[in-house]
Amino acid sequence: MEASQPPPPADWLISMVKADLARIVHDTHGGFSHEEASQLVDLILDKIKSTLLSGESVKLAGFGSFRVVTRKPRLGHNPQTKAPIQLGPRKQVTFRPSRLLDF
Repeated sequence: MEASQPPPPADWLISMVKADLARIVHDTHGGFSHEEASQLVDLILDKIKSTLLSGESVKLAGFGSFRVVTRKPRLGHNPQTKAPIQLGPRKQVTFRPSRLLDF
């Protein structure tokens, strides 16, 4: 019989994945099967992705907002040759937490 391991320290960063969200939806709202809860989570995340891809921002009250910003072109370097390379503009998703989140 294996000895049980102690829980991780409270300051460890533990990630939540889509399966965890689906399990929470299933456990909280018993009317959904695991498959339906997973489909619901996928639907919500797909809608967030498509909204961001269209250039719009996503605001979730009490949580935060996601938006797409365009980063300026910049000078980079080839890591092998150290030669300078001009990197073009790029788009990046940013997240700004709500003031209601107490970090």
